[in-house]
This record gives sequence, C-alpha cells and structure tokens, in this order.
Amino acid sequence: MSELKFKLESEDSKKLSIICGPINSNLSKIEDSLSIKIKNRGSLFSLSGEDQNISKGRDVIEELFSFADESKDISPKEIHFFISKALNQPNDKEQKFKLESKSTFSLSTPKLEVIPRNKSQEDFIKSISAHDISFGIGPAGTGKTYLAVAVAVNLFINRKINKIILTRPLVEAGERLGFLPGDVAQKVDPYLQPLYDALFEMLGFETVNKLIERGNIELAPLAYMRGRTLNDAFLILDEAQNCTSMQMKMFLTRLGFNSKAVVTGDITQIDLPSKKMSGLADAVEILSSQKGISFFHFNSKDVVRHNLVQSIIEAYEKKPQDYED
Repeated sequence: MSELKFKLESEDSKKLSIICGPINSNLSKIEDSLSIKIKNRGSLFSLSGEDQNISKGRDVIEELFSFADESKDISPKEIHFFISKALNQPNDKEQKFKLESKSTFSLSTPKLEVIPRNKSQEDFIKSISAHDISFGIGPAGTGKTYLAVAVAVNLFINRKINKIILTRPLVEAGERLGFLPGDVAQKVDPYLQPLYDALFEMLGFETVNKLIERGNIELAPLAYMRGRTLNDAFLILDEAQNCTSMQMKMFLTRLGFNSKAVVTGDITQIDLPSKKMSGLADAVEILSSQKGISFFHFNSKDVVRHNLVQSIIEAYEKKPQDYED
C-alpha cells in the first residue's frame, strides 16, 4: 500500500467542485474502479493504494481538471471514458495516457460535438474519411455505428452529401417475435431505434422528422435497398453480421457517384440460421485486399460503455464457443 500526494495547479473552487462531483460522487467512481482511496482538501489530493493504480488515479484527476468546463457538470459517461482509458493504458510511463480533450479532433453536429474517446475511434473516423467503403468490426459498445452516423451528419450539414441512408437486416436476436401489428414503418421501427436515437441526439427530434419527410434521411430495412443506385449519399449498414452474403453484395453495389458506405457489425454475435454464411464474415474474407475499401477492427479494450461491459466481453471471449442459444 502506497500513498501519493499532489496538488492541482489551480485553486479554482468551481472546477474543483465539478471534478469531485456532488458529494464527491466522481471521486467515489474513481476509487471503486481503481481500488484506491482518495482524500482531498481543496486542490490538495492524497491517493492510497497499489502504485500503478494511484498513478492512474492521479492521471484521471488531472485530466478531469483539464477537461472540466465551469458552465456544466461532467457527465457519468465522461467520467467513465476517463477511467476506462486509464485502466487500459500500459503501465509504461513513456506511454502515459492522454484522453482526447475538447481541443483535439472532433466532429461538429447541430446539437453536439462528437469527440473520439480513444485512438481507435479517431482512427476509425479517419478511415471513413479516406475511403468510399469502410467496415467497422468489433464488439458492442465501441461506438462503431454512432461514429458512422456522426460522420454522415457532419457531411450532410456541410453539404457534402444530400442524403443519409441507414439500414439493417431485420433479424431477431435469437428470439421469435411473431406477428407485429401496424404498418410497415411501425413494424421495422423497433429494429432501427438505435439509429433513430443517434440522429435525434445529433440533430434533434423535429429536424430529424422534417428531413425524413423531405427524403434527406431514410431509415429502412436492408431488403428495401435492392435495385437502387444512390448518388451523393452516405449509406450505413448496421448489424451487418446478420445479413447474408448476397445481401452484403447487394448493399455494397448500391454505391453511386460521390457516395460513401459504412458497414458495422460484430462477427461474434451472428443471429442467422446456422446454415447461412454471415455476409460480414464473408466480406472480410473476399474484400480484405481490395483497394479503396478499409477494414477497421475494434477490440474489447475499445469499449466506451460501463466498465462491466468490457469485462463481460472479455469473459465471453475466453469461453469456447461450442454452445448454442
């Protein structure tokens, strides 16, 4: 058990209050995640625990202080991002972690500024920008689809494209939902809800609905893409592990002039019948050496959700996949 004392450079009481959180709730989250104890009096902090953990704790607190904005509190999601980066950073001091801050690379959307939360997210965005067709492959919680939507919205508001098309195969996650009441839109909307959520967050509810009415944004099942050629558009295929090889070929060949396509999915969560080949897995094998197409692979350490999500993914990765749901 070691102790580390340090003092933040500023005595700004407002920023100190923000990084500590209500009733020191932010500090409590850091304590629980890093298995350390934190005491502070103003800008003077004392951390006790294992050497590498208290060092990471100091990094988190100092980065929080640099990140803090006096106009608003730090959200639980942002606290998690800082802690997650510290946990995943090598102990080599020459590779000391630095979370991307508000002054670095970001994507502007009308409602918020989308900031990559790790190097993998930033590299994925750059990969999308540099290629007409991009694949983002990896576990849930790495931000694949959210980032693709952010790039699409950014290009749309800057008038680089005229249309955003978001689609996914309608495959239940190991369940049989049976008959769903309502018209076509009401039947497919539950499948597309994660895409709606991202759009609402970046553009606002009213704006999204107006753009859908005008045809500038389209959310549709993958089957509706057949027979179309899409120019000046940004196409996103989500949950691509659940499309067939023929569906993947159909989607990729919809690409028209001045258009981009992004395909996202997790090959470890295929819900197709066992005899059907996943279009995503097939595309990796067939197209990986094709020029103009990028394949970006995320792993469990890139997860930006709750700390437990990363641990759950890693636990399942260790278990032999010789069972069926």
